[in-house]
Amino acid sequence: MKVNLSTFSELHEPVYVLEEERLRRNLSLIRRVVHDADVEIILAFKAYALWKTFPIFREYIHATTASSLYEARLGYEEFGAQTHTFSPAYNDQEIDAIARCSSHLTFNSLSQYERYHTRVREVHSSISLGLRVNPEYSEVETLLYNPCAPGTRFGVIADKIPLRLPADIEGFHCHTLCESGADVFERTLQHIEEKFSCWFPQLKWINFGGGHLMTRKDYDVDRLIRILRDFHRRYPHLHVILEPGSAFGWQTGPLIAQVVDVVEDRGYRTAVLNVSFTCHMPDCLEMPYHPAVRNARILEYGNAEQELQNMQRPHVYRLGGCSCLSGDYMGDWQFDHELEVGENIIFEDMLHYTTVKTNMFNGITHPSIAIVHPQGNLEWLRRYSYEDYKTRMD
Repeated sequence: MKVNLSTFSELHEPVYVLEEERLRRNLSLIRRVVHDADVEIILAFKAYALWKTFPIFREYIHATTASSLYEARLGYEEFGAQTHTFSPAYNDQEIDAIARCSSHLTFNSLSQYERYHTRVREVHSSISLGLRVNPEYSEVETLLYNPCAPGTRFGVIADKIPLRLPADIEGFHCHTLCESGADVFERTLQHIEEKFSCWFPQLKWINFGGGHLMTRKDYDVDRLIRILRDFHRRYPHLHVILEPGSAFGWQTGPLIAQVVDVVEDRGYRTAVLNVSFTCHMPDCLEMPYHPAVRNARILEYGNAEQELQNMQRPHVYRLGGCSCLSGDYMGDWQFDHELEVGENIIFEDMLHYTTVKTNMFNGITHPSIAIVHPQGNLEWLRRYSYEDYKTRMD
């Protein structure tokens, strides 16, 4: 089936739609950074894990990063390469299987290292071990996503690291960014070097984590390349790794939903949809942030009076989810026409941090997942059923 990428008028059910051309555009840019900066960039599953698209990814990158046993298995079994693995805490039941699936394994603490490093090497003798470090600096303002916030459970600060590292620690892992620009990375790198460069001669690699949103339209890619090249000149022996997630899936496709009803209460108009924010776009409520809706503009609001004023304008609606959670709505959006039951609502940029976080709360029908190939043909990757919901309850 061919689809119109402007309206998706051929679709009459909820669908996440991945557009292959957009994905390849991101992958090409990422491959350019790999080549020009002489670094390794790997896919973080926590943001994107649509394994049926891995054949496309393998044309551009060679490895992935995991944070759990299931992610490590996905990389090993479906991507076809051992993963770079980090977890806040490994456990006795899973550590052996994780080690078998991993080329690199990073410990979050020295106590976790002491507990498991010998066991890991017995399972996988050539695995490369690392330690996550905390530079005590991050410009991420939302505490929910700030890995260096006071009291963080992530990483070891410099004062707690011995001057001589354990002999089998070969790398440092440092994650401090969240959808950040190259300027933020440059300032953060100054703190990383100030805190930890005295250990660099003892290392083989350094992983600067995720949050490098290099595929965003206003991202200064040349600046990132310059920063990484300069770092190489200072530390030519270190292999540099970046593991963004959002950068791969950024602006690669929308979530298509439909209006199923329009209700009004005390001056508030809500277009009720056949998708749910809490189930299918959870970051919208967790962050929260307002997704872009095609052919609509979000209106500012901060209190009930302002919201009611917005509702006095033409064609303004809250968008409501179909779950029974009272707060499963967002608003206010102004459209250029009165919404009608059955028409499509297109949520832009919904391929990262969505499908990996969705759930079947309330037993709501889960959106399908599809890919549109360059010729405009739509291929269904997954369509969900009652059996998927029932299985989760087993």
